[in-house]
Amino acid sequence: MNKEALETIELELAILIRRLTSVSTDKRKTSLDRSGYLLLRRLSALGPAGVKVLADEFDLDISTVSRQARALEDKKYVKKIPDSQDGRSYFYQITESGYAELTANQMSRLDSITNLLSDWTDDDRESLGYLLKKFNHSLKNR
Repeated sequence: MNKEALETIELELAILIRRLTSVSTDKRKTSLDRSGYLLLRRLSALGPAGVKVLADEFDLDISTVSRQARALEDKKYVKKIPDSQDGRSYFYQITESGYAELTANQMSRLDSITNLLSDWTDDDRESLGYLLKKFNHSLKNR
């Protein structure tokens, strides 16, 4: 492997992680943090899920996901629904206000990213999306 390319990737990732959240999310427009945003995106796309499934998907401890989901529940963005197969467990389901907050947050993020990439070509934007998805897949399967 090309050592210089790897060093560039490492440095640029460190810088990206530092800058991305502050650039892509306007805290004045939303009460949703990154973890809440990701949980709501997942629940919106794939439907209700239990804490263990969410923890596995995000490679987090169950206690961490429970705390994050509870914060969303306190804001009325998700609600608990009983598991019909096991009365002791439950799933989290996104609520209407959760959809509204998710949509507002996503639009704000997309607006910021659109502005950041306004002078990029469509091919460059598609390449970045493809490579980020490929990189995230590699991280998930490490």
